[in-house]
Amino acid sequence: MKQEINYMKKILFGLVVFVLMSSFALAQGNGTGNQVQIQAGNYITPSGGQVQIQAQENNQFRLESGAVFAHTSMQMTQEQAGNGTTLRATLSNGRFAEIKIMPDAASEIALEQLRLRVCSEDNNCTLELKEVGQGEQVRAAYEVQVQKQARLFGLFKAKMQVQAQVDAETGEAIQTKKPWWAFLASESEESE
Repeated sequence: MKQEINYMKKILFGLVVFVLMSSFALAQGNGTGNQVQIQAGNYITPSGGQVQIQAQENNQFRLESGAVFAHTSMQMTQEQAGNGTTLRATLSNGRFAEIKIMPDAASEIALEQLRLRVCSEDNNCTLELKEVGQGEQVRAAYEVQVQKQARLFGLFKAKMQVQAQVDAETGEAIQTKKPWWAFLASESEESE
């Protein structure tokens, strides 16, 4: 009887170890099991949005959502995940950044930071998905750059290059850059 109980304990222990090892292996495989290099096509994101990916020259891609597009040269993968396709960028520190924010949402956040109404080729506004930061602080971000019209001291017309960065994972506005003399100028709401 005692031997049978010990035998049952060993079997039960083995079964528990097997289940734990299997679940660990599945969890490890879930994130990378069916990842492939990013490919051109139309995709639905896990959040239900649509994104169109187009291959460009020099290993660049164009991501388009809504009427807004961003260029990127980042190493990216895509993975079919449940209801949609997850996009990930490989960062220089070896980490993968999931691209949860699409170009239309990133553009909206950046335009609010820069006090602009529209970002288009007409006003020389560009949107790029790129790696920003250094070391362990590296992350994928959208960078909007535009040349804005301003009035220096309220009298002289001037053009100033401004930019804003939006985290591609969280949608957080990371940084806004303006020339050092921007505090002396009044900015127009539209760039020309």
